[in-house]
Amino acid sequence: MLTLSETERDLIRLANEPGAARWLEQIRATGGCEQPVHLAGHSTVVDAATGEVLRSFDTADEGGRLAVRCRTRRSVRCESCARQHQGDTYHLVRAGLAGGKGIRSEVVEHPRLMVTLTAPSFGRVHRSGRCHSLRPGVCRHGAPMGCGRFHRDTAAVVGAPLCAACYDYPGHVLWHAHLGELWSRTMRNVRRLLAAAGGVPRSRLSEHLTVSFAKVAEYQRRGAVHVHAVVRLDGPEGAGTSPPAWATETVLAAAVRTAAGATRVATPYAPEVGERTVVWGRQLDIHPIGDQDRFTTPVRDDAVAAYIAKYTTKSATEGGTDYPVRSLADVRARRVPEHVRALMRACWRLGGLPELAHLRLRGWAHMLGFRGHVLTKSRGYSTTYKELRAARAAWQGGGRVDGTVVDSAWRYVGRGWTPGEAELARGVAFDAAAGRALAREAVGWVERGG
Repeated sequence: MLTLSETERDLIRLANEPGAARWLEQIRATGGCEQPVHLAGHSTVVDAATGEVLRSFDTADEGGRLAVRCRTRRSVRCESCARQHQGDTYHLVRAGLAGGKGIRSEVVEHPRLMVTLTAPSFGRVHRSGRCHSLRPGVCRHGAPMGCGRFHRDTAAVVGAPLCAACYDYPGHVLWHAHLGELWSRTMRNVRRLLAAAGGVPRSRLSEHLTVSFAKVAEYQRRGAVHVHAVVRLDGPEGAGTSPPAWATETVLAAAVRTAAGATRVATPYAPEVGERTVVWGRQLDIHPIGDQDRFTTPVRDDAVAAYIAKYTTKSATEGGTDYPVRSLADVRARRVPEHVRALMRACWRLGGLPELAHLRLRGWAHMLGFRGHVLTKSRGYSTTYKELRAARAAWQGGGRVDGTVVDSAWRYVGRGWTPGEAELARGVAFDAAAGRALAREAVGWVERGG
């Protein structure tokens, strides 16, 4: 007797449903989203002048629910939605470099830099390739002063401390907790230095130029955040105006370098950890963004946008987990490397100190104390995610059109797929990925001369 799996039985059930074809269209419309949100309700688009109903939709005619994308940025949760988010990030960043999406194309002539700021050392950790050379003697805890081995990039030991007892776990999580303030002060110092370079009072710098930026946070294997940022100089009215002639890439680079080396943030004093000083790491990379004719070693607009977009969907393996920590027992139960677990424990312990309660370290223990957004930007840098989504909805036929009124009401009714629906969604996502691969291959074939 043939025995069917749960998925096979569910596929048979779906095939025999009266609205099977329409439901398959909904699955395709989500792009193969792995954890869709199900809504019930209606939407009606009416011409504001005539009262004519231009378009209407009701889930009562669609089997009672509508599946929409979960829209997560985490590739470990949903590869399809993470890729869409990555695409939105690419266009958001590139618009601020090359124009488009409401930004004038003249912005390409503005001074623009690709900047990478790193975390300081909190202790020696194992690294990929040839690890730290062995030294005579041991640390005060009896651990060797080096490793001497060769580690692959994927080795579990990479990023872990040579001696966990020597590692400054409180300093690590407090650095994360103050990273936002460190960046904010760095940008204030950049503006102060630009004002000095231009010979204008700091209070009147906005009459001459504006500093715009977009930055993304990336967790390294040691669990510390690095910041990759695009920094751009605009005129006093933002991206639509040009900065003064004296505000060049060289001047901006010098201001960023000096500000990064001089900026300090003092942590609140707590008897258990004292008062720490938060600074950037010694590694600082600054590259101009532009054409080969203008720079000897530039980086291209599209390459920068793709580089930054990549990190918005990166797995949280090095940076903790996706879900908040509720207790120390929860920390012990998390399937993470022991180094990450130790950072979570440090967050939980320090979060219980009255002097550090305002840092909300326990609430952000799953992110190792870092409570910032993965991508942030200044107001005038470029477009927004909201505007990009609205434009996509309008292009797909579901957005608001000028001169119309939308009457809608929606409620949440569920989440996820049944086993059969999940199998169909995986097929949709696989077909989409295969189509993209073929498109890339075709483009490469053309670029190679056919």
